[in-house]
Amino acid sequence: MGQPVAVRGVGLHTGEVAVVRFHPAEGPVRFWVGGVELRPLASAVVDTSRCTALGHGALRLFTVEHLLAALYIRGIWEGLVIEVSGPEVPILDGSAQEWLEVLREFPPCGPLPVPLSGAVRVEEGRSSVLARPDEAFSISATILFPHPKIGYQQVVSPPVPLEELARARTFGFLEEVEALRAQGLIRGASLENALVFNRYGYVNTPRMLFEPVYHKALDFLGDLYLAGRPYRGHFVAHRGSHRLHVELARLLQVLG
Repeated sequence: MGQPVAVRGVGLHTGEVAVVRFHPAEGPVRFWVGGVELRPLASAVVDTSRCTALGHGALRLFTVEHLLAALYIRGIWEGLVIEVSGPEVPILDGSAQEWLEVLREFPPCGPLPVPLSGAVRVEEGRSSVLARPDEAFSISATILFPHPKIGYQQVVSPPVPLEELARARTFGFLEEVEALRAQGLIRGASLENALVFNRYGYVNTPRMLFEPVYHKALDFLGDLYLAGRPYRGHFVAHRGSHRLHVELARLLQVLG
């Protein structure tokens, strides 16, 4: 097998620097953190408050969703051990684009997509996620924010390529920064790794029209990786959240 590939960066929430090493290895994709193996499965998720975190006992690995989305896009379900030297996967530029480039070093590997046997839906208030049978894989997301530059947005892939979703960065609001940092969050956030809004518009320049909803679809894709295998079906997130995404993945994991 090939040689390990390493990436270094800072965590979005912890602000801690970590090195991620990709080791070709037989078996399912898994993380290796502090001498502990963590499988990227919904049953291993321990936190979905501001990101998706895996855990075992007291051990935590935060913000796995962008890397998992890149694995999904590349079709890599087997053949890698991902060693992380810190408590959080680096945010890099806030998207999954750099992870996708790194993973081009490794071939697609894993099971073929299986058809969904029926529809699965999870709801909470006005938010919902849905998986329903279809002939091929597709994903869609909608968001609604009372902001002049966001409002209602929707994306469906295809026709939008999954690789285009990977370019979309995480986003946030300038007025929330102080409160979030007081909670010990977004210590590694900057204008270099996030699209930031003030009350009236953009603080920095978006990469694309509708970048926020593209990123929400990317997060959804990463959380769907936690089902443990690819499926043929249409996956819909309406005002989704990591909690709802992961619950859908958990139900899919249980149903097999």
